[in-house]
Parts: sequence; C-alpha cells; structure tokens
Amino acid sequence: MPPSPSSQHSPSPSPSSSPSPPPSRNPYRRLFAIPGTRAFTIGNLIARLPMGMFSVSAVIMIAGTRGSYALAGAVTATGLAATAVVAPWTARLVDRHGQARIAVPATAVAALGSLALLLCVRLGAPNWTLFAAYAATATTPNTGGMSRARWAHLLEGDPVRLHTANSFEQAVDELCFMFGPVLAALLCGALFPEAGTLVAVVLLLTGVLVFSAQRSTEPPARGRTDAGAPSPLRAPGIPPLLVGFLATGAVFGSMEVVTIAFADAQGHRAAAGVVLALQAAGSCAAGLLYGVLRLGGAVERRFLLSVGAMAPLMCLPLVAATVGGGGGGGLVTLGLALLLAGMATAPTMVTGMTLLQHRTPEGRLNEGMTWAVTGLLGGIACGSALGGFVVEHASPAAGYGVPVGAAVTALLIALTTTRSASLKTRPHAT
Repeated sequence: MPPSPSSQHSPSPSPSSSPSPPPSRNPYRRLFAIPGTRAFTIGNLIARLPMGMFSVSAVIMIAGTRGSYALAGAVTATGLAATAVVAPWTARLVDRHGQARIAVPATAVAALGSLALLLCVRLGAPNWTLFAAYAATATTPNTGGMSRARWAHLLEGDPVRLHTANSFEQAVDELCFMFGPVLAALLCGALFPEAGTLVAVVLLLTGVLVFSAQRSTEPPARGRTDAGAPSPLRAPGIPPLLVGFLATGAVFGSMEVVTIAFADAQGHRAAAGVVLALQAAGSCAAGLLYGVLRLGGAVERRFLLSVGAMAPLMCLPLVAATVGGGGGGGLVTLGLALLLAGMATAPTMVTGMTLLQHRTPEGRLNEGMTWAVTGLLGGIACGSALGGFVVEHASPAAGYGVPVGAAVTALLIALTTTRSASLKTRPHAT
C-alpha cells in the first residue's frame, strides 16, 4: 500500500536543495545526471509506447474479424471521445492524491477494458459491447503529462534545463507515435489480430508500475489543500492556448488521413506509414536539436515564432502533392516535404507545453497538461473528419489544404493572444 502523501515526500529533498549535476557540454547528459530521472524515464518510455499501438491494433482486430472499417473507426472514435471527457478528471485525482496512488488503478481499469474488447471481438459479442469495452480504456493516465510534471517539479527555478526536458519529452512523443503503429501492424500481421492489443496491455502495465515505483522524483500530492486554486480552464492565458492546441491537433489528424488517401491514390497505400514516419522523424530530430539550443527572449515570443514557422512549412506537402509526379516519385517528393514540415511541430509543442506549465495554477499541473492533450485529441478527431471530407469531395492533393488552414488558424490565435498573455504566471516562469 503506498504511503500517505505527507510521509511520501517528507524525506525527499526539495528541487532547490538537490545537488547540481556535474558540468557537461551535453545538456541531455546533465539532465539525466539528476538522481532518479533515468529510472522514471525508462518506465515512462515503456508505458508511452502503447499509446501509438492501441488504436491501430483495435482497427486491425475489429476490421479483420467483423469486416467493417466503419465499425472499427466508430469504436476507436468512441474511445477518443471518452478519453477527452475522463482524462482531465483522472489528472485532477493524480494532482490531488499523487501519481502512484491514481495511475496504477486507473491503468488496471484501462487494461481490463482493452482485454474486454479483445474477448468481445474474439467471441463474436454484439457490436455495442465493443463500444462499451473500448470506452473503459479512457481511464488510461496521461503518462507523458506525468513525466513532464516530474521534470517541472525537479527543475523548478531552472528554466534552461526545463526547456531541455520539455524538448526531450516531445521527441519521445514523436518516437512513440512513429514506432507504435508500425509495431502494432507488425504484431497483428505476423502473429494474430489480437497480438498488438495484448502486447500493448503488457507494456502499459509494466511501464506504469516501473514509473510509479520511482517515488523519490514524484511531485508531492496536494490533497485538498489546493481546493481554492482556480481550475486550469479559468486561469489567465490558458483557454486561448488550449484552442491553439485544438488547431495544432487538427494539423496532425488531417495530415494522417490525407496522406493515407494520397498514397492509396498513387497505388502505394502500404507506403503511407513510411511517409508519415518521415514527418514524425523530422519532428523528433527538431525536438532534440531544439533542446540543445539556448534561446533568449520570453517563451511567448518563442511560441509565436514556432507557430509562425509551422504555417508556411505546412504548405510544402500541399505543393508537393499538387505539382509532384505520380506513383512512387510523387510519394518520395511528398515524404521529403513532410520531413521538412514536421520540423516545425516539435518546437511549437515544446514552447506550448512550457507556456502551459507557466500558466497552470500551482498543484494542478497534471490536470492542465491533460487538458492540453484533450485539446490535441479533439483537434485530431476534427482534422481527420475534415480531411476525409475534402479528400472524398475534392481530391487527396486538395486535402493537404486542411493542415495548412489549421496551421494558419493556430498562428492567428497565437498572434491575437500572446500580447496579453501570462498576466499571472508561476514563480519559475520569469
């Protein structure tokens, strides 16, 4: 049984009193010289990889057994909607009672939901049971948010290293969503349709248990002492930032659907995953490089510059799809365009998450970052739907106008809100 919040953190040194890591030219080496950071990062990596596996595994499993991609898409969309509703409440409990106390049981419930889905598909249960089972996976904790919360706790008062940590976390996100779907498709195709879900459940449970066992780096549970703190949704500067995350999510969602449709139209649908992986690779590389840079100026200005770079770079896939050649040559050109376009998304997400950390009320960090993920998920769903509509009623090439429009929308939101943003920030935001 986990110790109470009061006894859990009393022997732990505060971030300000923790010993400084030895000097190093490599900022990532300095980052992981902090005691306990390697252990919780390994656990979080194991837990985060399945995030890119579950939906792909569910689609393959349901479509292969029931013969309906429409049913598979509806089931996964239901899980996405349920997650958008449940995740902020789970994160609030994490802030109040501690990561280990909430993450482990919440993960167990989500794992049971995935296993229930597997059994319902395998045993030929009615369709409604698939929706109910997959909705239960909405209790999956925001593992990336919990990891970022640990870094914010450990590096409070050290914005330079916190910038490096946020960049690293964004690169990890891109890696997981680059390799997760590939691993899921490989397992489902090489073994059996349920293999992807089974492996994802094992990885998720193992990773969360390893992550939660690292108690020395866990942020202190706030209990009910933060009851007077405003909700992140009412904190100054956060609502427009969440709308910006919604628009950024639409970039990701529409790009995925449109790229699959474009590759299919070129007669190379199987290559869509490789082409999309190039976008994730570009974002991952940019995230790691961004973490090494020592950029001056306010984070609001860096966020505006990042979003300002994302909008024109998203025009590259549109140009490549419109003027590029057909067949494999067109996909090569598109892949290079996506590689370059992806390099703007990581800095946008890194600076956006940093702003969110600064503006979130004390003791509500997990909840605030989970609202950001909720905004991203909502944007992904909207972008997927709009991208599919444009592809069906116009053309795959025209569909690349959707991520351009979403990126421009994100830029307009940033332009109109960053000037008056951050009226009240957390102490380490200066």
